[in-house]
Amino acid sequence: MTKRLRILIGKPGLDGHDRGAKFIARGLRDAGYEVIYTGIRQTPESIVSTAIQEDVDLIGLSLLSGAHNELFPRIVQLLREQDAADIVVFGGGIIPEEDIEPLKQAGVRAIFTPGTTLNTIIEFIESCRQDQKVS
Repeated sequence: MTKRLRILIGKPGLDGHDRGAKFIARGLRDAGYEVIYTGIRQTPESIVSTAIQEDVDLIGLSLLSGAHNELFPRIVQLLREQDAADIVVFGGGIIPEEDIEPLKQAGVRAIFTPGTTLNTIIEFIESCRQDQKVS
């Protein structure tokens, strides 16, 4: 029996637009994953705390405000500090192409931009499971 993955969807920072995050959360839930949605305007600390308390396997971050270069790496850093670096972090939103590689170098495993299909995100999640990075 395959473990049902737990995924936290978070909206860090002051970004108040959550339609995309809610769409992804609902789609992942419909695909059979356990999804915890933290709501808008969360701090990196609150996202990491919730992720650890909820024993999630992945954190999906959604951001449209332009603060991704600060907030996404901060979440990865906090996970490392809390001995929770095994939690896979991925992100999405309005993220310029030139920012994607630096975010990956900072530890964000994947970035999904507008127009990415839900199936593409699910394939990424399943590849994490298959890579044995997510048990």
